[in-house]
Amino acid sequence: MKYYIADSAVFIMGYTKNINYSSLITVPSVTDELKSDESVMRFELARENGIRVEIPDSDTRNKVLEMARYTRDLDELSTTDIDILAKALEYKNSGSGNITLLTDDYAVQNVAELLKINVETIAQKKIKDRLVWEKECVGCKKRFGKGDLCPICGSALKKKRKRKV
Repeated sequence: MKYYIADSAVFIMGYTKNINYSSLITVPSVTDELKSDESVMRFELARENGIRVEIPDSDTRNKVLEMARYTRDLDELSTTDIDILAKALEYKNSGSGNITLLTDDYAVQNVAELLKINVETIAQKKIKDRLVWEKECVGCKKRFGKGDLCPICGSALKKKRKRKV
């Protein structure tokens, strides 16, 4: 069976692909990202029609966190993003069928690609390259793995692509 793991963008954008609600899965924290009445209504309609709302396994969540640290996307990911990735990885690893993660978030897509999770976008274009990021000082141009201020000159650090994976 084909399963779709739904990020909040599915409900925010009103994703209308012909998907059976019983094949949709999401996580409880997705409701935290639904701000408009329309997106909440879409979520409630999906719940009434069979979408599954599941908590991700903590071990799988830790694997997602490890990959997000590796790509340095962790600062860009919300709790919901991490949970969605963990749920998709959990289903992928369980052999439960064909899994597709529905999201527009570029950081989520980057981590998903490296975890070999199939991704389908809602309204945005899909990422072309898988990337690892680093931070570059706007003053002295030194590069660092993390932080907001340069430990050498005190200037701000800006996110830069380190390499394609």
